Amino acid sequence: MRILVIDDDEQICDLLQMSLELSGFTVGVAENGRIGERMYEQEPYDLIITDLLMPDQEGMETITSLKQNYPAIKIIAISGGGRIGPEAYLPDALLLGADLAFTKPFDLEELIKAVQGLLGMNGSNN
Repeated sequence: MRILVIDDDEQICDLLQMSLELSGFTVGVAENGRIGERMYEQEPYDLIITDLLMPDQEGMETITSLKQNYPAIKIIAISGGGRIGPEAYLPDALLLGADLAFTKPFDLEELIKAVQGLLGMNGSNN
């Protein structure tokens, strides 16, 4: 299964890439939504994890565009919320089509379980 991480924070990208690869996923990384969308168009991913606040093209625009063009895509939104806090952004991400939303810093194990759940990989629940 292929996952695309879109975040302008290099440490978050590295952490997610390493953790998801250790969990058996193939991971691509993009530093903003515009690059992420281009990567998705070239070779589709099974799930996208996107930050909401990024330069060039932020997450809300990315979620809206991807959901319009690929309605079945699974998306997890993540945000530290900038100056006003993530609770200002994450509900809107869900309204725009994100399947789940996580506040930074997030519990990595919880996020990986959420990825597996969205991709129908919960072997213990079958």
